[in-house]
Parts: sequence; C-alpha cells; structure tokens
Amino acid sequence: MWHLLEPLHALLYYAPEALDEAAALGYDTGERWPSYFAWRAAPLGAAGHDRVTSAFHSFSPAMVAQYVPAVWVTADPADVLAARLRAVDRTYRTVLGGDAVEGPALAEAAALARRAAEAAVRPCPADRPLAAANAALPWPKAPHLALWQAATILREHRGDGHLAALTAAGLDPVETLVSFAAIGAAPEPVFESRGWTPAQWSAARDRLAARGLLHPDGTATETGRALRADIERRTDEGAAAPWTALGPAGTTRLADLLGAPWLAAIGSGLLPAENTLGIGKV
Repeated sequence: MWHLLEPLHALLYYAPEALDEAAALGYDTGERWPSYFAWRAAPLGAAGHDRVTSAFHSFSPAMVAQYVPAVWVTADPADVLAARLRAVDRTYRTVLGGDAVEGPALAEAAALARRAAEAAVRPCPADRPLAAANAALPWPKAPHLALWQAATILREHRGDGHLAALTAAGLDPVETLVSFAAIGAAPEPVFESRGWTPAQWSAARDRLAARGLLHPDGTATETGRALRADIERRTDEGAAAPWTALGPAGTTRLADLLGAPWLAAIGSGLLPAENTLGIGKV
C-alpha cells in the first residue's frame, strides 16, 4: 500500500504546477528545497529549525537551517496549506486527467483511503508528529484532494513510525542514510541531497563498520542487511493499524482502485528514477 500511495503524495514535490504555486507565494523555485520544506512542514505551523530537523530526521541540521524558519517569513503556514491544495488539484488534473479526477473510481478510492487514514491516527500517539499534524487539518471536500490528504497522512504515519524503528536500532540520521545506501536503496550521490558533508558521511561509515554493519567498501554486511530488514519489519508492524481497520476486502479494493492513478503518477516522468524515497524499490 505504501508503494501505491507514496507516488501520489510525492507528485507535490516535483510537479510544475506545484512550483507555480510556490513561486506565487514568493518562494525561489530555482531549487526545490524552499517549497519542499514549506509544503511538508506547514501542517506543523510556523515550526522552528529544531522541530523540523527532528521531524524530517534525515536532513542535516545545517541544511534545514538554510530554509527554516525563513520559509515562514516568505509565506504564512496557512497560506502555504491553501496553496498546497491548489497545487495538488492542478497536478492531479494534469497527471490523472479531468475525467479520472471527477470519476466514481477515484471517489471510492478517496473514501477508502480516508477510512484508513482516520484509523491510523485514532488516537495518534505523540511520536507521530507529522501524521498528527496532517490529520488535524480539515478534510477537503473534493475526492481527489481527500485522496491526496489521506495518502499524506498514511505516508507520514508510516514515516514517523520508521523514525522510531531507526532510533530503536541505534541509527542516527546520517547513519540511517549510509546504511540505506549500503543495501543498494540508491547510489550514495543521491543521498547528498540531504546536506551531510563528506566528513560526516565518512565518520558515519566508520561508526557502522565498527559495529560490524558495513564492509570496508561501504556495502552492508549480513548483519547490516539483517538490521535494515528488522527496521522495515518494525516499520510495517507500526503501520499496520489502518490496514487492519480497513480489512482485507477494503484494502484489496483500494489497491485495485489505486492501480490507474499509480500508473499515471509513475508514468508522468515527474518522479526521479533514483530517489531517497524508495519508490520503485521492493
């Protein structure tokens, strides 16, 4: 379900319609990070550097400081949230097509996804900050926007749980990325977008090697692969509640309904083939 829903959420960070909306707010769209931090952090309110660094986890604190809290000087979080929905509306109409956006299949998918998302955050524990913040927002009336919001709540709910699993495994933010690259999730240069210096990356490699998690060439040992597999297992277990609540029939039906939108999102060419999200990796 994560693989089906994540591309529908992630379109926001790459679509030209979203960049248009960001530019209208006053953000520099020569790079995607100002709007990325604004779009994703806005549900937290005018959050400061420390809170965003903690919630986003894998970004270097120095990189976060380049954008937060400055993004809230450019635009108020409430205005960002309104523009975010406009961006999704325009993007979905372009990528999925107007007929699909207005069609009964997408409306049914939105209703099922909303049921799952509401189950994910009822109640939402304190260690799920991004899921809770998005769940506290009003539900859009338009089905395609409700689908996007549900996908966002579900992916942040899983992501928040993933951070808890990483912490329990004793991995700090940069070690998280190094160990993920070590199992072949993406080439190391892809992870440079998170702002860690070569020295910080090398030091993390050394720490993981000392734990027996990496070979000298930076690839994962069997122990390192087993640790990452255990993290994914714990993450999946922590993300199971919405799908348990929706039930096998509802989950299967939602998966079937998401097939066409997923294909449209992947086929749009907007999402990078190599990315830190794990899209396309099984």
